[in-house]
Amino acid sequence: MHALSIPTWIIHISSVIEWIAAIWLIWTYGELTNNRTWWGLSLAMLPALVSAMCACTWHYFDNAESLEWLVTLQATMTLVGNFTLWAAAFFIWRSTNANTVTKTVEPKPIKSE
Repeated sequence: MHALSIPTWIIHISSVIEWIAAIWLIWTYGELTNNRTWWGLSLAMLPALVSAMCACTWHYFDNAESLEWLVTLQATMTLVGNFTLWAAAFFIWRSTNANTVTKTVEPKPIKSE
């Protein structure tokens, strides 16, 4: 556990806690708005959370060589997380865009006299 300083540990741990809180808040927002695309965003955040937990675990065990596979898993989860977050953002955008299009009012024709 000597690999990181106390302030760096505080940042690592608080970031993981904040990410968990964000996942929960976004899930709750999806329930309140009854919009499942927000649930998708909260689920899409999970690979990034796994990535952060891999980093914390590896540092906790003083960057042990026997756990170097965690670095590969962290990189993979970061990549997967970036794609899942992109997809979730796209689905939110698409659902918002679809709602905007359906609520558009047809313009009235100009009357000529």
